[in-house]
Amino acid sequence: MSKHGKKYTAVKKKVLVEKLYTVEEALQFIKDNPTAEFNETIEVALRMGVDSTKSDQAIRSTVALPNGTGKDVRVIVFATGAAAEAARAAGAVEAGFEDLLAKVTGGWMDFDIVVATPDAMKEVRKLGKVLGPRGLMPNPKTGTVTDDTATAVKQFKAGRVEFRMDKNGNIIVPFGKLSFTVEALAENFRAVYDAILAAKPASTKGIYIKRCTVSSTMGPGLHLDVKDTAAA
Repeated sequence: MSKHGKKYTAVKKKVLVEKLYTVEEALQFIKDNPTAEFNETIEVALRMGVDSTKSDQAIRSTVALPNGTGKDVRVIVFATGAAAEAARAAGAVEAGFEDLLAKVTGGWMDFDIVVATPDAMKEVRKLGKVLGPRGLMPNPKTGTVTDDTATAVKQFKAGRVEFRMDKNGNIIVPFGKLSFTVEALAENFRAVYDAILAAKPASTKGIYIKRCTVSSTMGPGLHLDVKDTAAA
């Protein structure tokens, strides 16, 4: 018995399996063939041609989406004094130190991004078992360890997203909503793609991006022509 519903199955049949779609073709197809009643998230999944077991080939960075993410990004900040006040003023849902550490340790996880000042990191690292598996541990490479907490909060709320390669060599990045125009989605997609190209480890040999697929939350994936995306 299929785990997918009738809508998914019907849309899947329309996907040309052997075809490599251009970015615009794929996005137009997804918009024309919704598979859920809600405003689905659109995401890209990339199969990377790097050795995910080697630390010098890790891929992790952030990218500012020109048209935002279409969702309310909840940012928390581990900081004290003026840095905590600035974070709250910039729109952080929570900003603090000992109380916030205790809250997260106790199981509270209603947030999407974690920012911390360098001073706070000694204690925040102790949350590794909680934040690490979810990809939420602050990292200087992604701009989430900083003294300028206000700027970090504003950027992430405005549409800066983090991406990282998992242990299987895949990168999955959400880059908009079904309600966005094809043009806005394509612009966001190319920002993500360019950022992943820019994050290429110096030690990588051979094919860097093996496969690139876009899909909606509940929909089937469409393979993209990587040459098309690179040239765009």
